[in-house]
Amino acid sequence: MVEKQSELKKNQVLVVGTTSDYIEWIRKIRPGQALFLTEPKVRQNATEPCPDNGEEILCPICDIAAAVKALKHHQKTFGVTLSGITCFDCESMETASILAEKMGLPYPDIEAVRNSRDKFISKQLWRKHQIPCPQTCPVNTDIEVLNFLDQVPAGIVLKPFCGSGSELVFKCVTRKECENAFNAVADGLAARTGNPLFKPTDAGIFQMLAEEWVAGPEFSCDFLMEKDRAVILRKTRKIKVDSRPFGTISGYAIWPENGDDQMPANDMIADLFYRAARALGIETGVCMVDFILRHKTPVLIEMTPRPGGDCLPFLIKEAGNIDILGLTLDAAEGFAWKNEKKGPYTPLVAFRIHARRNGVIKRINTAAVENDKRVKKIHLIHTPGHRVTMPPQDYDSWLLGHMIIEPNRRRFFETECLLLAKRIDVEMD
Repeated sequence: MVEKQSELKKNQVLVVGTTSDYIEWIRKIRPGQALFLTEPKVRQNATEPCPDNGEEILCPICDIAAAVKALKHHQKTFGVTLSGITCFDCESMETASILAEKMGLPYPDIEAVRNSRDKFISKQLWRKHQIPCPQTCPVNTDIEVLNFLDQVPAGIVLKPFCGSGSELVFKCVTRKECENAFNAVADGLAARTGNPLFKPTDAGIFQMLAEEWVAGPEFSCDFLMEKDRAVILRKTRKIKVDSRPFGTISGYAIWPENGDDQMPANDMIADLFYRAARALGIETGVCMVDFILRHKTPVLIEMTPRPGGDCLPFLIKEAGNIDILGLTLDAAEGFAWKNEKKGPYTPLVAFRIHARRNGVIKRINTAAVENDKRVKKIHLIHTPGHRVTMPPQDYDSWLLGHMIIEPNRRRFFETECLLLAKRIDVEMD
């Protein structure tokens, strides 16, 4: 243990409230660079090795006073100086912001965090600064939803003000779909009372947000905010399968550097990202942005001061040998990234493995795809005994892992990946 403690760096980046798999990733690739402030239940439920003494502080993330006290005790005990602070989870960003202010560390302030997390406020600010984004309307009743549908008859999307991914997100084209979706979101939010991911900001008393549905391919990017520019780190197209709930992402495909004639040039997109981030109050760090390409114009859906999660760090590492988590730590310490990407990424796809029904996992057999030359990596996140509850009750437990795939074809690769995923045998009780 003494030998391990001697490896700890005296200057460390505080990582607020992340998951046990991210902690293990960072410990392996950037040993000693990070100090983890972790929710106790995350460590209790973790299957990864427990960090050594001096690497992690267990403390309820929402208890600021306890966190400050624990951090000061830790610094005194181990002689550590905090050289930066970062966060990989939306629900912990407000805590990270408050701690950063108290400790004099650079991080988006609380207003910028709330601007990015609240999907209504962010679009209000973007419209004020002429950033393309969907029309929105806060709603409290199904009548208000129907009135908004009358204004945008092509379709609307109902979603919580705050949240992540496809959880409680519904597309509505008919009046009946609006009524059903409104009830589903209302019931879903009621069932998630106390979940910090859905904790509303101070935007008002509205239950949910109605948003214009935007037709077109959807993309996700990571970018690094610098003083006078944004540097695009990765650009991926989202893969969606019609048979899955609306908004569900089945995977991500690396988008070629040269793109196509529909996508604006990288410098134009980078300038848009920079202006959109500054409109929210974000001035530094690694950020994630989702946008839909409509008539050659990126329409921004959401932006947040953290890198994209899920299978994206694995895809970026495999396709471009870029460690986005480590890069985020560097950005938190104020290091300008000198090794900007030279040359294209390998055109790989991260395709998510989903369960097909409720039940308990008995066995996951990947033998049918393990020797397929297209499959570069298989990453499973659950073991036998895991209970699956399907959406809309639960949007997390049905995700079993992902594959990194190099498709044979550039066109129609979605079907190719889906067929590979179907060859994985998931036996359930």
